[in-house]
Amino acid sequence: MRINGKWLATTAILTIGIALAPPPALHAQTGVALMGQVSSSEEGAMEGVLVSARKTGASFTVTVVSDDKGHYAFPAAKLEPGHYTLSIRAAGYDPEGTLAADVSADKPASADIKLHKTNKLASQLSNGEWIMSVPGSEQQKMNLTNCVSCHTVERIVRSTHNADEFAEQVLPRMARYANQSMPIHPQVRQAERLLEERGDQRKQAQLATAKFLASINLSESDTWKYELKTLPRPKGRATHVIITEYDLPRSTAEPHDVIVDRQGIAWYSNFGEQTFGKLDPKTGKVTEFQVPELKKGWPTGMLGLRADKDDNMWIGMMYQGAMAKFDPKAEKFQIFNLPPEMNKDMAQVNMVRAESIGVDGKVWSQNNGFAAVHRLDVASGAIETIAPFKNAGVGENHNIYDIMPDSHNNVYFTDIAADYIGRVDSKTSEVKLYPMPTKPAGPRRGMMDGQDRVWFGEFRGNKIGMFDTKAEKFQEWTMPTPWSAPYDVTLDKNGEAWTGSMFNDMVDRLDPNTGKVTEYLLPRETNIRRVFVDNSTSPVTFWVGNNHRSAIVKLEPLD
Repeated sequence: MRINGKWLATTAILTIGIALAPPPALHAQTGVALMGQVSSSEEGAMEGVLVSARKTGASFTVTVVSDDKGHYAFPAAKLEPGHYTLSIRAAGYDPEGTLAADVSADKPASADIKLHKTNKLASQLSNGEWIMSVPGSEQQKMNLTNCVSCHTVERIVRSTHNADEFAEQVLPRMARYANQSMPIHPQVRQAERLLEERGDQRKQAQLATAKFLASINLSESDTWKYELKTLPRPKGRATHVIITEYDLPRSTAEPHDVIVDRQGIAWYSNFGEQTFGKLDPKTGKVTEFQVPELKKGWPTGMLGLRADKDDNMWIGMMYQGAMAKFDPKAEKFQIFNLPPEMNKDMAQVNMVRAESIGVDGKVWSQNNGFAAVHRLDVASGAIETIAPFKNAGVGENHNIYDIMPDSHNNVYFTDIAADYIGRVDSKTSEVKLYPMPTKPAGPRRGMMDGQDRVWFGEFRGNKIGMFDTKAEKFQEWTMPTPWSAPYDVTLDKNGEAWTGSMFNDMVDRLDPNTGKVTEYLLPRETNIRRVFVDNSTSPVTFWVGNNHRSAIVKLEPLD
């Protein structure tokens, strides 16, 4: 069972009244629904504390962040009248007493929040903070990054397995699970992938990993023999934000990719189940569509989600061995199965990219099961396969994670195993590989911008990368926080790059011109995968799925 200590939800009413005078800056504001100050005896007024409010009976939670005077304020547009449970996130602190507020339509409610040092710090750490805290080499800690696809690092360090149990029971069992598994919904693969992006888990490597895991958990003592480390709270620009989390109908729903259409509806691929869904942010209503199950007994769920020029949604059906096109107007699926010779037991169609379908009527996909690229002719339904690594040398390990078509529908791909950006020519099928400047880099997911530049996350390099396809040159920006491990990158209309992490519950906003990064902390453990920016708003709005907490997150920067 996952520990939920980070989400310090509380239920009773804190005294609300006129005793709290609003700060001068708020006197001039209009439309404030709830405000107050956060403080502690240790620090006084506290900047960077996340304050969350959830109305009784609602399916979403709204969060703001305290400023450098400790003040927080919820706009009236975000909180309608009613009774609200309040909660906080501030590593190392708990609230004194229980918190709630009654919001009315005629005047702002006010609530001071007093915090004290916690005695349950371990339940508040992010994955990244655990990795920072545990002793070990960089490579040993890198092994922990293979675990968070399915569960938290906290689950490992709280375990009591010894090295033999890890080596003989736990690690072999974990290696059999499909990557869309969760503790509450495990799924077993039907075959091992030929090129495994999680790294070599053979017996010798498993034994070394097992010894490391047993050295950092509770197998030999009742407490950890190392100091628990925390990251600083948000400051300055990182506090200028409003975050809304929308619950999905079931705890087993895994919103892996989230994108927003031109009508403002958020669509999501369900990583672990055969459903595809949409969320109306205005009402919180979720609508689900059943996706055909093509291969009974194989793991269910979908990964990549992208829209084409006509707003059709294209989805990678993973172990089901197919691509799906969903027409939002007709609310119907069209399924394109891999040809029989390619639809092997280990076939795994993760990504489908139709952004440049208007060039030649072709849609690209990749196969993570055996490192191939597929190209679908939509008119005929024919699918051809290109093997970029057919001439790889003995002992070379390659695997394709994401694919990104350019304006001419050539496709570029990330080789997460061997640290290359690759290119397949749309006319000749010629393959070219560009070695990454950073090793290990672990290029994962990304996008093609309007200048045909590839932006991508360097999962192992802790960087945002950009490859200029015309100049054939790389540029990289290091993330300021260790173990940020960028998963995906998207560029907004202002030229800023956004990314997120499975480790530190942060959303990073990079200005490529200055190299400055703003890090927004999210209200709870958030297993971030695909990232999306809605450029129709001003400022832009960031969207992401919380893959392990069955929620969709909307982050609205205030500047």
